[in-house]
Amino acid sequence: MFHTDERERRVLLIEYMCPLMRTRGIIMEEKQLAIHVEGLNKVYKLYDHNRDRLVDSLGLSRKKKYREHFALRGVDLDVYQGECVGIIGTNGSGKSTILKIITGVLNETSGVVQVNGRISALLELGAGFNMEYNGIENVYLNGSMIGFSEKEIDEKIQDILDFADIGEYVYQPVKTYSSGMFVRLAFAVAINIDPEILIVDEALSVGDVFFQAKCYHKFEEFKKQGKTILFVSHDLSAISKYCDRAVLLNQGVKLGEGSPKAMIDTYKRVLVGQYDESENVGEESENLLDDEDLQRAAAKKADGVAKDAAEASAEAKGQNPNALEYGTKQAQIEEFYITDDRGVPTNAILKGTMFTIHMKVRFMDPIPAPIFAFSVKNVIGVEITGTNTMIEKAFLDSVEPGDVKNVTFTQKMNLQGGEYLLSLGVTGYNQDTFEVYHRLYDALNITVVSDKNTVGYYDMDSNTKVWDAEEK
Repeated sequence: MFHTDERERRVLLIEYMCPLMRTRGIIMEEKQLAIHVEGLNKVYKLYDHNRDRLVDSLGLSRKKKYREHFALRGVDLDVYQGECVGIIGTNGSGKSTILKIITGVLNETSGVVQVNGRISALLELGAGFNMEYNGIENVYLNGSMIGFSEKEIDEKIQDILDFADIGEYVYQPVKTYSSGMFVRLAFAVAINIDPEILIVDEALSVGDVFFQAKCYHKFEEFKKQGKTILFVSHDLSAISKYCDRAVLLNQGVKLGEGSPKAMIDTYKRVLVGQYDESENVGEESENLLDDEDLQRAAAKKADGVAKDAAEASAEAKGQNPNALEYGTKQAQIEEFYITDDRGVPTNAILKGTMFTIHMKVRFMDPIPAPIFAFSVKNVIGVEITGTNTMIEKAFLDSVEPGDVKNVTFTQKMNLQGGEYLLSLGVTGYNQDTFEVYHRLYDALNITVVSDKNTVGYYDMDSNTKVWDAEEK
């Protein structure tokens, strides 16, 4: 609820301003709040041992036996009726936590949360489904959990079934469903119940490409109907396209809010480790690529690239601790990392910028002409691109035991925004036999950051023009 003094100030201000605006012929409609969040904190207690948790819960010790972790710290957020607001931020920034508190899935530690309107939430799709019930029974079960009567669900049941489009499987227990059918039905239930407020957490990318298109079409319908939408996504192009305003969270703290473009540019700074928390994030921030102060800071940082890269943790460099590794071990990839166009080690690359893949390889045996290679796959394992030193005619010499080679591949990032996996290898030919000396599959995660995507995985970077046919 609003604090009393704040409510009184708002009322007095409106009462004072309205006559003035009427006398000047100005008509101003007061925006109605759909969601109000003020000073929101969510704190988790972290215990080193289960016995400490028990002792603390029973109040048997005056000594604090836990550490406090702030998932959210002092967050303020207002969403007005008819607005589409996007929330962006890195993993662990508190995006899903704030949505769960607003929808009542979680309780806040402290702060004010007010919701004016009936919510339909797309959080964890299928939560609350009974695996023994069939699809229709789960529709009624899920609808009643959201707060709808049986009559209201009767009116919507056909729309839900048509949207899910799972055919006769709707009469089978959901435990027999494929994962795709399961999320289709769950999404159809949530999206076709007519809410006043729609809350979405990374749920528009479910199912196959055709179902995703249907989801986005429904999303656009909601927006045209003037529904209030609170939207969390890593898809920056969707944030830019659909949202009126964006909010940026990082490590549980609200860094700023403003136009989607301004917040996306600041988000890019956060991703590449170039955001200064002392900055005042305003409505319009400069484009990352045009920020001279940022460039100077990055250039200064690049002076110690080799040292930084060697000392950085594997996690910070996006390395996969469970990468598949094999080979004869006649060569060993000792170091590998990525740097951006300013020479700064990172695994987040801005689309359209240059980046470099680094390898350090040590040889244990003489090899006539080793081949250094990399390949890039999407998260489902489809190989998208790659090259090697033989194709590039970059290195065709022999090596001796004890030799250490540094290898770099520098190129422009033309992949669409999203998550990718980098594999590395050292191979060669022993006479006519192809041998793998050392290969690391899915060794690095690459996050491509983009606010403009085309179709597929690769951007052709087209120069597009349209003009009247009568013109020459």
